[in-house]
Amino acid sequence: MISVKEALSKVLDLVEPLDMEMVDLDKAGGRTLASDVYASRDQPPFTSSAMDGYAINSKDLRSGAKLKIIGKSVAGLGYDGKISTGEAVQIFTGAPVPKGSDHILIQEDCIKKNDKIIINELFEKNTFIRPQGGDFIVGDVIKAPLDLDASSISLLAAMNVSKVPVFKKPIIALIATGDELVNVGESPNKDQIISSNNYGLKALIEASGGIARLLPIARDTTKELKTVFKLCDNVDLIVTLGGASVGDYDLVHSTAKSIGMETLFHKVAMRPGKPLMAGKIGSIPILGLPGNPVSALVCGTVFLIPAINAMLGKDKAALDTHNAILVSDLSQNGSREHYMRAETFVIEGEELVKVFEQQDSSLLTILSKANALLIRPVNDKARKKGDRVKVILLK
Repeated sequence: MISVKEALSKVLDLVEPLDMEMVDLDKAGGRTLASDVYASRDQPPFTSSAMDGYAINSKDLRSGAKLKIIGKSVAGLGYDGKISTGEAVQIFTGAPVPKGSDHILIQEDCIKKNDKIIINELFEKNTFIRPQGGDFIVGDVIKAPLDLDASSISLLAAMNVSKVPVFKKPIIALIATGDELVNVGESPNKDQIISSNNYGLKALIEASGGIARLLPIARDTTKELKTVFKLCDNVDLIVTLGGASVGDYDLVHSTAKSIGMETLFHKVAMRPGKPLMAGKIGSIPILGLPGNPVSALVCGTVFLIPAINAMLGKDKAALDTHNAILVSDLSQNGSREHYMRAETFVIEGEELVKVFEQQDSSLLTILSKANALLIRPVNDKARKKGDRVKVILLK
């Protein structure tokens, strides 16, 4: 068995960033920026008003001053003339500030009478003017890689970027294996169960930026496994579920080797997830996850998400961890790194973590309630309430 750290390093060595493609901005949400993008305009493109009110010259800014309204400036249609002392232009938020004005008198600070305004005794000293390029200027850069969320898409739109360079989404083939499995919606016999791992991993892959291709369940024969492997054309990664152990019916490893897989490792010192393998069939990486449902999803989190991140041009690295404070004691850990299902919550600014009592790797109900994995190092000493520990956040 090898360590989790060594296994992850070997998995990440299998994958490289995918090619770039150009997509329309309205389809770029959730994608990963593949190269730097530059602004082609200033924002705002002109000096603009931050408030509704009147554009004036600050020389007129005194209580009781009477100013003549000579025009109006609205968003999309500014006032083309110039303001002189004793004059004002009605202006609205976002509208261009006319020439000759260096102050916006907000409408609450004056009284309008016919075509004049009278400045109140008390008024705001803030100019309420937004300078041209106050947000960004031509040539400002958005650095890649970057996950494109709502705010970054809005920024790209404001920069007038209509086509966005993004990494292609990795296509990942998911192969569930086992005579005991039937698909969701089917009726299992008394000795069968519903295949759940492939659906859970599909959701995990797509939430991480990949495309999951669900292949038919492979029964426990070499012939059928080979048939399903042949369906893995034009994919960037193959993920098998189950059949990677050493039992008489665990044929994935031996079948994959028979069609040319180069094995990098076959067991990892972790709980849950010991029967984990990785390798490459030709140019296609393969990751063999355990068949146990919780083990599959935990290993998917620890190994598959970082692999997807690497294919999307991000750093080749483990997922970020956070410090949290234990709310109950934990006994000493054993010889395998343990990823315990847990729940984190915040009280008075401190992030606390509670470990679920039941840690059986078949319990999907527990995993569905967990929002974190607490990481116990190999042979970690007994932990006391109040100790700080490392967690991976799940939700």
